[in-house]
Amino acid sequence: MSRAMEPLTVGRVVGDVVDIFTPSVRMTVTYNSNKQVANGYEFMPSVIAYKPRVEIGGEDMRTAYTLIMTDPDAPSPSDPYLREHLHWMVTDIPGTTDVSFGKEIVSYETPKPVVGIHRYVFILFKQRGRQTVRPPASRDCFNTRMFAGENGLGLPVAAVYFNAQRETAARRR
Repeated sequence: MSRAMEPLTVGRVVGDVVDIFTPSVRMTVTYNSNKQVANGYEFMPSVIAYKPRVEIGGEDMRTAYTLIMTDPDAPSPSDPYLREHLHWMVTDIPGTTDVSFGKEIVSYETPKPVVGIHRYVFILFKQRGRQTVRPPASRDCFNTRMFAGENGLGLPVAAVYFNAQRETAARRR
């Protein structure tokens, strides 16, 4: 297993959200212009209130990508019956740019974990072409694997996740 995949497997992102894949594109997610997301780091809800800057590597600007942000622990990690909850989706992002150049088809919804520690996952897919991804029917009970299959996205090319819990919560899972 590649070193890049290890934290995604340990954090159960691989398994709960996506199948094992080989990361092939650089993706950097940054909140508040200086808080970079790294696998397993914890962020306070106040830090993640506004959508992050997401920079995409890739081959060139002719290649399009889809970014999905999802919570596989909704409404609580011990009973994730809404798994997954979709927080954000941007399509048609040109390679070597950032998400502001893409088309936001599901607006950013601020994560508000109520019970337990939630994982928030950013998954990047390479599209077959532009304007090939249709918006999902709902935010709740979203399924990244199924959505990727229905839209011909294949396996992810990058993923990263962070943890968050209610700011006044006791520190336990």
